[in-house]
Amino acid sequence: MTANAPAASPLSDPGSPRCGHASDPSAAAGGCLGRRVEPYAECLAHLSEADRSAYLTGLQPGADLDHRGTRLSEELLNELLARLRDPATGRPRLGEVSFSGAEFAGDARFDRAEFAGEVEFGGATFTGDARFLGARFDGTASFTGAKFREDAGFLRARFGGDARFDGATFDDQARFRWVDFGGDAQFNQAEFGGDARFSGSGFGGDAEFSGAKFRGSAWFDRAVFGHASAIGPLVCAGELILSGAVFEVAVTIEAATAALVCRRTRWASTAALRLRNAGVDLSDAVLEYPVSVAARSWPFSSNGEDAAGQHMTDARVRVLSLRGVDAAHLVLTDVDLTECRFAGTVHLDQLRLEGRCVLATTPSGIRRRGWWPVRWTPRRTLAEEHHWRATRGSAADGWTPAEDESALEPGALAAVYRQLRKAFEDGKNEPGAADFYYGEMEMRRHDPDTPRAERGLLALYWAVSGYGLRASRALGCLLLAMTATVAVMMLWGLPKDDPKPESTGTITGRTITLKTDTPDPANPDEPYPERLTSERFEKSLRVVINSVVFRSSGQDLTTIGTYTEMASRLSEPVLLGLAALAVRGRVKR
Repeated sequence: MTANAPAASPLSDPGSPRCGHASDPSAAAGGCLGRRVEPYAECLAHLSEADRSAYLTGLQPGADLDHRGTRLSEELLNELLARLRDPATGRPRLGEVSFSGAEFAGDARFDRAEFAGEVEFGGATFTGDARFLGARFDGTASFTGAKFREDAGFLRARFGGDARFDGATFDDQARFRWVDFGGDAQFNQAEFGGDARFSGSGFGGDAEFSGAKFRGSAWFDRAVFGHASAIGPLVCAGELILSGAVFEVAVTIEAATAALVCRRTRWASTAALRLRNAGVDLSDAVLEYPVSVAARSWPFSSNGEDAAGQHMTDARVRVLSLRGVDAAHLVLTDVDLTECRFAGTVHLDQLRLEGRCVLATTPSGIRRRGWWPVRWTPRRTLAEEHHWRATRGSAADGWTPAEDESALEPGALAAVYRQLRKAFEDGKNEPGAADFYYGEMEMRRHDPDTPRAERGLLALYWAVSGYGLRASRALGCLLLAMTATVAVMMLWGLPKDDPKPESTGTITGRTITLKTDTPDPANPDEPYPERLTSERFEKSLRVVINSVVFRSSGQDLTTIGTYTEMASRLSEPVLLGLAALAVRGRVKR
């Protein structure tokens, strides 16, 4: 049998002798589709009581069966398996089996059955529950194109050869829990109408799910993939759960799913996750080699439909948690980190972010802080900062609260921001690292464990320049400082008149001795409005502009003006430097 061979049936196999019974209402115009039981002219379902009893009596454990196209009731199937039960083990034992195109009316229970040869259920229809609990398939088992109308249970089954479920349809629950797939497990183009459970299963060969569609969730928790090099592309309307799974070789996982849960998943080799429309949880995952998570921009199928029949227009991949992950081997490309929780990530400073990775931002527009309207400076933030600020009462407007746990303290968030900043700096993304530096300083300023004097200094640094990252704030403070200095100079700093040198001397005989002094500048005595003249403004402006660039104006000043000039020559160049630093931080390569 080939991997994708069509299911054999009496209609497609001219050499297969068909049942001569023509009264079956479910049969086609040519009569019943079941294969006749030699040497009789009817299939097993249409044998007379005497002939059926004779046929069943002649069966021994390990016998081969060929009942293609036959409609088997639950009672008839149970009677057939009872004749094949091994007295020593109590398990039904079969040789080569073919139920291609057969219809199992009612429940089909093959629990603990042993299939020694090849097994063919291609195109079979199970109208009730299909149970293969603890069954053992020593050869190839093919369920290609089979239809499971109710639950399909393969718990603790063992497939010694290839297991082929290509094109199979599971209308309800599909349970493959603790199954051992010794060969290739092929579920290409299979459709699962409900949840599919492969929990604890072992895939010794390839695990092929190309084109598979899950209308519910797909559970692969605690599964072991020994040689699976590719899983998918598949589409899952619910959750694709790989928690506790182990991938022993390099693997590529391609999936369009509502959520990909990889808690405590272990990758013992390299892995590439190519996803669409997925929320990814990597909490406590073990990455022994590089693992990349990337968004795929084009659909996996030509019509772009998901498992629910709806078009997936949003290819966004949201990483929800990296807690407990060693990020030294992790690469994220074109993912959404708006809701991602980074606290607890190991080696976060070695995380690689490539492409366009989106993070949460501060609330936009005018917000309320108590009675005062405020506008938050736009910057990228962590989801954890949103959670913390949402707990701050009147200052929480616009921030997203945590849904399932308490918020972290600022001291813990400062360390997270510091490591992410280093990751961006190591990646030569200095402008991108600026927002993380801002967040780190904000958390230090609000951390109650930070000394009060240091918090005061940080508050001043924030107010005048946004930690050296807000050029507009620094330039605004510089303009205010210059305006104040000009006003002080015009009112008190400039003398009433520029003092003129005076000479005094004595004459002794023919010798004249002269001494020239410059009088101290006199404070103006005019009323304040009269001091605000254009001439005094021009002099004051010249003094202030020279002070900004550490130059002396050469203007005679009063005592107040002298000290004012000293203060301006100390503070205003600092503000100018902070503005230049902020601009440099945004354009640095």
